[in-house]
Amino acid sequence: MLRVAVAMIAGLMVVGPASAQDSPLLGRWRTAAQGGVVEIHRCGGALCGRVVDAAPLRRNPDQTDVRNHDPALRTRPLRGLRVLDGFTGGPTTWTGGPLYDPDSGQRAGRGSLTLVERDRLSVRGCIAPLLCRTQTWTRSP
Repeated sequence: MLRVAVAMIAGLMVVGPASAQDSPLLGRWRTAAQGGVVEIHRCGGALCGRVVDAAPLRRNPDQTDVRNHDPALRTRPLRGLRVLDGFTGGPTTWTGGPLYDPDSGQRAGRGSLTLVERDRLSVRGCIAPLLCRTQTWTRSP
């Protein structure tokens, strides 16, 4: 009996408290600006998000990260750009960071993703404890 309990605890330590593999956040989400679409995907044991579409990308597929505050990063392509990184938790709230907004070039060190409804996601990024911004994203078909 003790061996079974030890094996179960060891298994939980390997899997972790919430598995990114079965997260309801996986998939494509419409952002609040410029018809953007971010795909939330697994990255190791966490969730990450990358830009897959936006109005500027439809006009110019070679659009780059021109608003980035770091001049060395301004030539990287917007399509495929990671904007969410290292989110863990669940079942309704995930925390992690950094988050990046290519529209403004701002980077938030920490943030949260809260599933408000099955198809509505609250995305919050903070550059300091009281300096936060929140957007609502909707699931993209």
